[in-house]
Amino acid sequence: MDWTALYLKTSGLKVFILGTGEVATRRANKFLDHGAVVRLAGSSISQNLKEKGAELHSTDDVDDLVEWADLVVVASGDEKLSDYVGRISEGKLVNRADFPYEGDVIVPTSFNIADIEISIFTNGKSPLMARQLRKKIQSVITEEDILEIELQDYSRSILKKIIPDQKERRKYLYKIFEDENILKLIKSGEIDKAKAVINESIKRDFNDT
Repeated sequence: MDWTALYLKTSGLKVFILGTGEVATRRANKFLDHGAVVRLAGSSISQNLKEKGAELHSTDDVDDLVEWADLVVVASGDEKLSDYVGRISEGKLVNRADFPYEGDVIVPTSFNIADIEISIFTNGKSPLMARQLRKKIQSVITEEDILEIELQDYSRSILKKIIPDQKERRKYLYKIFEDENILKLIKSGEIDKAKAVINESIKRDFNDT
């Protein structure tokens, strides 16, 4: 397997999408929702995409659109045009919805649970199984998990000012989240009380420094 998972910063990213069909629309929505600037080439786009800021261009403009883009997405049923855009996109990041392994970027199945984003990639073997795994994962992650993530972020932000060594911070975080009182407060959803207990624990252990 010669692919590895990375997260790409998409705020302000210039994305050109060849195509305006179902797949192209899904890609456009995904990138727009994550702050990208999106231009599509094709016949028409929905009012929803227009309201999000997407621009529609003619397929006659693909050369200029490729030059403009940071990322090129090929999601068109026109095989000849798709191959042409693929060829002229050398030096660009390319996602090919038609032939994924001919591009540089794959857009996997992904979903959010609160601030958690989870992506599933089966190496192209089973998109159906990716959807099934999504349902399983969604059923396993609990509200307590979400609260614990929020509290760990809160604790880390305090500890970074006190403990410069990352390994030592991690040890202390384990100590916090093995505390029975904190675990009970998480279980009952009392996040403000849990924060207060964490604050008192840190003050006690570090002499108010």
